[in-house]
Amino acid sequence: MKRIIQIPKIKKHCTIKRVGIFGSADVDEKHPLYQEVFKVARYLAYHNKVVVDGGGPGVMAAATQGAESAGGETLTVTFNPSDMPEFEGQDSKNIPDREIKMGNYVERMFGLIDESDAFICFQGGTGTLSEWSTVWLMSHLYFGNHKPIILYGGFWREVMKVINDNFFIGEKERQLYRVVENEEELIAALDEFELELSDRCGLAPLE
Repeated sequence: MKRIIQIPKIKKHCTIKRVGIFGSADVDEKHPLYQEVFKVARYLAYHNKVVVDGGGPGVMAAATQGAESAGGETLTVTFNPSDMPEFEGQDSKNIPDREIKMGNYVERMFGLIDESDAFICFQGGTGTLSEWSTVWLMSHLYFGNHKPIILYGGFWREVMKVINDNFFIGEKERQLYRVVENEEELIAALDEFELELSDRCGLAPLE
């Protein structure tokens, strides 16, 4: 006799409250990327957004510290392996309000995705590429109830041109993200995405 398992329905995404931040673990406080992320996270905190990151150094630490500097709420989703020498793990300077510990790298990545309502992807390495491509895929699969993606940095225009020119990328997939180059464009993209979510859910626009 077959056993049928009922999967809970996916929660409808109507607002952007928690923002996941992805980017390089290999930059320090003096690097322009670190400073840019710090400012972005501080802006998010000033506007009552929860900043979510992986609990490590670099961009992740900048995200937590930027939000904390404005009295914002922070959450990290972490994993501390004993057999992955190239994985940065937690950073002692990344001290959030709340931490969720995961058992492996895949759980950590999907924990970050699950805990976020939208994503900002900064410059990074292979880890950032895996996170960005996964959230893009998930948003495509859940199109119509997807989580928005912001690609921060002018270099993303060149990256996306190469991908759109050489892969089978559909029009819906192009609607899931915005490329921004500064805080002003980020604010505009967030406002645009929040309006889309309000329309999707039949909510009054946020003031």
